[in-house]
Amino acid sequence: MNDTKKPITITTILLAPFLFIISFIKHFFIGVKFVFFDAFHNLFLYHQSSREFKKIEKQKTPQVQNNSKNINKEEETVILSLNERQKIASEKQALIKEMQKEINIRKVSKEYYTYYGTDSNGKKVKGTMSATNKITLHNFLASEGIDVYNIKKDYFANFLKKIGLDNEKELSIKDLIFWLTQVSTYLKAGITLNDTIKIMTKQASKDPKKKKLYQSISYELTLGETFSNALQNQGKIFPPLLINMIKSAEATGELIKTLDDMSSYYTEIDKTHKEMISAIIYPAILLVFALAILTFIMVYVIPEFIKVYNQAGITVSGFTLSIINLSKYITSHINSILLIALIVIITLLFLYRRVKSFRKFMQIIGMKIPFFGKIIIYHELTIFTKTFASLLKNSVYIIDSMEILTNITNNEVYKDIMLDTMSNIARGEKISLSFYNKWCIPDVAYYMIVTGETTGELSLMMEKVANYYNDMHKSRVTNLKSFLEPIMIVILALIVGIIILAVVIPMFSLYGQIR
Repeated sequence: MNDTKKPITITTILLAPFLFIISFIKHFFIGVKFVFFDAFHNLFLYHQSSREFKKIEKQKTPQVQNNSKNINKEEETVILSLNERQKIASEKQALIKEMQKEINIRKVSKEYYTYYGTDSNGKKVKGTMSATNKITLHNFLASEGIDVYNIKKDYFANFLKKIGLDNEKELSIKDLIFWLTQVSTYLKAGITLNDTIKIMTKQASKDPKKKKLYQSISYELTLGETFSNALQNQGKIFPPLLINMIKSAEATGELIKTLDDMSSYYTEIDKTHKEMISAIIYPAILLVFALAILTFIMVYVIPEFIKVYNQAGITVSGFTLSIINLSKYITSHINSILLIALIVIITLLFLYRRVKSFRKFMQIIGMKIPFFGKIIIYHELTIFTKTFASLLKNSVYIIDSMEILTNITNNEVYKDIMLDTMSNIARGEKISLSFYNKWCIPDVAYYMIVTGETTGELSLMMEKVANYYNDMHKSRVTNLKSFLEPIMIVILALIVGIIILAVVIPMFSLYGQIR
């Protein structure tokens, strides 16, 4: 019985390194994806969901929380010494004299003040708030149960505010969604708006920033300001879109419905942003690891082949010599290369953030990249149409809507379209004229805008456009994740295979000499 063995040919020998490299890179990327993307992503989602669940559980019974201050815990009454009481009394008299001087002074601008007082249990309290003057601040704190004996201007905080470093940052979408849900829940329970904010202030006792924000809103409401003005007076913390929506709701008496709608709106926007970030981060991770593998081969693997060639006296030429010279250069200048790469990245980021023309140029390039550019366009159209539909449904003026839309997007191409729209409206022209024949506006979107204008159902059409392009965006992101991994593996396998093959071929001459 004859055993038939398949002969080992030169083709099998040449293909063996490629097959090994492709198999290695494939399994390497699968492991990297699981460890650095899937595992961390799932852990993050689990942590976020559990934390949000705990917050929602705490807000299910607002009436109980409102009354819990009476039964929650017993606090000891603090008895101050005679000297401390005399000092507090003298400071209180001085404060009364200062407030009497401010009675005839009308001041609209707000400044930061640091206050000192005692609470209902006699404990000393200290805090910083923004107020128009000491009188209104004193009255507000008195209504909160604080016996104030001294109020001073916080010159450092006022200086930081003057130079624009007062640390006022816009609320994150996640915090904004939770805040809207919280306010809506309390209002549905029959609690007044002012009491709602006071309850939230007490709940945020362990978060100084939120407590300070809620105190400032409550202060504005105590002065008789509307809810929208109270939010607007907080600077850039609350987005203009929300402020305008609440302003319209105050006129129509549908505040709770608007809060629920805005909560749903920001939830959808948050999902769209996360999908966009996922579409960017995933290929970025693959690219980083691809560069890491190539660097490892050039810095550590190729030099080992060079040692073998030198010991065997093999003379290399052509493409192999070019690969070896490149490896030598990278190995000897690795620190300089990394430093230059870091400087280039920092410079590009600085130019992108600070220089409008450069940012617009980079955005146009990104939007014209095959396949990936459509993801950016669909994302921008989803945000624009969804926001525009919400503004129109809440009867916000078109000019105000365009200003809000200009502030929402960071894409300079779409900002220019918004500015053109505002100019056309001022001249009495149609909104759709600004979207006509624009390379970044698909024909479907343009004709639906025209249809909405013609039929008088622009908000309904904007909502349909938003849903359509939201689905398109999700589909593109899913396809990108599906196709990008095998494409990256094949490209990296070809590059690595060619490099390895270039340095392995001279080994065949050594094999011939041994035979």
